[in-house]
Amino acid sequence: MKIAIIAPTNIPALRANTLQVMKMAQAFVSIGHEVRLAVPLDTDSKRSVDYRWGDIAHHYGLSNEFQIDWLPTNRKFRKYDFAWRAVQWARLWKPDFVYTRLPQAAALSAQRGSSTILEVHDFPKGKFGSRLFKWFLTGEGAIRMVVISKSLALDLDKEYRVPADPLFTLILPDGVDLIRFSDLPTPLQSRAKLISKLEAYLDQSNSHFFPDKFTAGYTGHLYPGRGINLLLDIAERLKDMNFILVGGESSDVQRVRETAQNRGLSNVTVTGFIPNAELPLYQAACDVLLMPYQRQVAASSGGDISRYLSPMKLFEYLAAGRAICSSDLPVLREILSEEIAVLIQPDDITGWVGALRNLRENPKRWAELAENARQTSSQYSWDSRAKKILEGI
Repeated sequence: MKIAIIAPTNIPALRANTLQVMKMAQAFVSIGHEVRLAVPLDTDSKRSVDYRWGDIAHHYGLSNEFQIDWLPTNRKFRKYDFAWRAVQWARLWKPDFVYTRLPQAAALSAQRGSSTILEVHDFPKGKFGSRLFKWFLTGEGAIRMVVISKSLALDLDKEYRVPADPLFTLILPDGVDLIRFSDLPTPLQSRAKLISKLEAYLDQSNSHFFPDKFTAGYTGHLYPGRGINLLLDIAERLKDMNFILVGGESSDVQRVRETAQNRGLSNVTVTGFIPNAELPLYQAACDVLLMPYQRQVAASSGGDISRYLSPMKLFEYLAAGRAICSSDLPVLREILSEEIAVLIQPDDITGWVGALRNLRENPKRWAELAENARQTSSQYSWDSRAKKILEGI
């Protein structure tokens, strides 16, 4: 089939939504379909569209190439102009269907009768968000909606009474490139491979990293609600462990580095953004991977996504085959259980510290969690997700 994908924001970028869109585009290609991706290009910016595929592939950790078309947009029109251009772009190409996370594009495409799949990661916000969602649902071309969590699907159905057809709404959490996590070295071996790369970050933050020490890690953005302050509090109580924080916007990275330095946390290494192609080795270098989400979690655009989130890091953590310590949030319980991860209340620092000490001192428990995580990850490949989305179409 021919699949026209309309991206919600510019590419390449550090936002998680762009990574998710690129992984889905690759998955559709991987299972044998032809894909073209429309991406907004802000006419007020000085960005160039002269991107080499190799650079984009490294940034997002991709192996299957597909065509990307950058379409002009003016930020004052809040992507409505891009949505119109992208729907026109798709109609000219004549795909079998349009796939998008951009509500403006989904509403317009469905109302014009083009077969359209909308992927939804949050509850519609504001008057316009609600209207766009209703326009998509009532559009002749609306054929499917992909929702990332059960809680989101329930809330959408309660508010909007989505079509009762069981094939219309699919509840599919995010996924992972399993092949990129196969045959990873042990934590100790991974740390030995990384030490030369970490030296630059250590110099910037006056930190020390000892490859032979038990290591806990976090990968992802440093936005409010991600538990970074909690993580620093934990590191302050466990100075005999390494802590690696990977990812984040430059301003957030600098803020966290300065905070760690001012608190004398020499056991904390903050790397900043790492291309997705290199990320598995950083995750493999950790004995324990952390998800200290708080009860309110900000997305890149603000708001609170704690009720609905499906973090891509969760599935990468599972595939890395390491023990996981996670906040015990209801939405994360859709994937996790006590057999797969140590689940702790977000504000229970004593519980977090105790969990890490227990895993360090109990290799058998660590190994059980690591193996259960690895086995669980097999259910969540991007390719499998793409196949489920296309079932019945």
